[in-house]
Amino acid sequence: MSYAVVTPARNEAGALPSLAESLAAQSLRPVRWIVVENGSTDETTQVLQALTQQVPFLEVHEVKASGRPVRGAHIVRAFESALPTLDPLPDVVVKVDADITFPDDHFEQLMARFARDERLGIASGTCYEQIDDAWVERHVTGDHVWGAARAYRREVLPVVMPLEPRMGWDGIDQIKANIAGWRTATFKDLPFFHHRPEGARDGAVFRARVNQGRASYYMGYRPTYLLLRSAFALRRDRAALGLVWGYALEAASRRPRCPDPSVRQYVRSQQSAGHWRRRLDEARGYRRTGAAP
Repeated sequence: MSYAVVTPARNEAGALPSLAESLAAQSLRPVRWIVVENGSTDETTQVLQALTQQVPFLEVHEVKASGRPVRGAHIVRAFESALPTLDPLPDVVVKVDADITFPDDHFEQLMARFARDERLGIASGTCYEQIDDAWVERHVTGDHVWGAARAYRREVLPVVMPLEPRMGWDGIDQIKANIAGWRTATFKDLPFFHHRPEGARDGAVFRARVNQGRASYYMGYRPTYLLLRSAFALRRDRAALGLVWGYALEAASRRPRCPDPSVRQYVRSQQSAGHWRRRLDEARGYRRTGAAP
């Protein structure tokens, strides 16, 4: 199956050369790699100019930053702006952050999974981050797919578009796909490497957790589930209290929630007490190799 990669890039001069090297080394290369330059103030533009001379399938597009920055919005805007340029669309479109690298056969194996399962709509490998000089797997729960390296089957794009221009977009699109009957999967045997810990761009881990709490409120999380999630994470991350704080801030302000009631209902159905034991096992890394349930 054919695939294209879209990378939103804002101030990614230091990360892009490694991603370029990783994509060029793939045993199955993308038909196109579109980097959407999104208002950088560092040397990103110059780095991209040099990379276009080295990577024949790289194209650089530009989207001007506008309005007050909202976390997640510039990623959505950049990804959506690239889709019309992919004409015709390949079989799969992959949104890849600039600070990611892959084993050389990653996309050959991922495309094989899409080829074998015609109902597989959105998928990713599993994320590893470096902690104390060791690459450590990060676990997800339920049918979540990593936003940092997220592959969409061509036919699922009309189901999930437009994406929500805010943090939480990479949960809401997946829920829409699930409701429409598409399967989503995180493949534990297909690693990818995240070279910047989650939340690093927020300037503080606590602030990143607060943003996650805000997104959880918007998506319609059950308060009890959010408290349990925070308590579990608190064992190794004191900043996990930010989840509760962010959620409480949004609730106290009576901020709007996702306007699609089917999304909110689906979220709550997956967080009912009957699912808690399985979610706890998944958070500990106990999951069938290959896919979300």
